[in-house]
Amino acid sequence: MIVVIFEAEIRSLDDEYQHLAKQLRQLATEKYRCLRFESVTEGGKEIAVSYWHSLEDVNAWKADSLHQKAQQMGRAFWYRHYTVTIAEVLHQYEKGTP
Repeated sequence: MIVVIFEAEIRSLDDEYQHLAKQLRQLATEKYRCLRFESVTEGGKEIAVSYWHSLEDVNAWKADSLHQKAQQMGRAFWYRHYTVTIAEVLHQYEKGTP
C-alpha cells in the first residue's frame, strides 16, 4: 500500500477550490483505486493524506487531466508552498471500535 501526504501553506481557497476538491476525491476513489482520502485545513495550513493500492495508481492519478488542472490552479492561486511525500506503508493496524 502507498500513502501520499500533501502538506501546504494556503494562499487563498475559493469556491472553485471547494468544487474541484470534491470532484477530485470522487475521481480518485472511483477511477484510480484510492482506498481512503482525508484532508484538514486549519490555521493557514492544509494536510491531505491518501492511501492507494499501488504507485502505478498514484502516477495515473497525478497524470489525470482534472488533477493536472488542479495542480496548476494550486500553484497559481491556492497555495504559497506545498510538499508531497509518497511512501510505502510497511505496517498498519487498528485498535478499538471505529
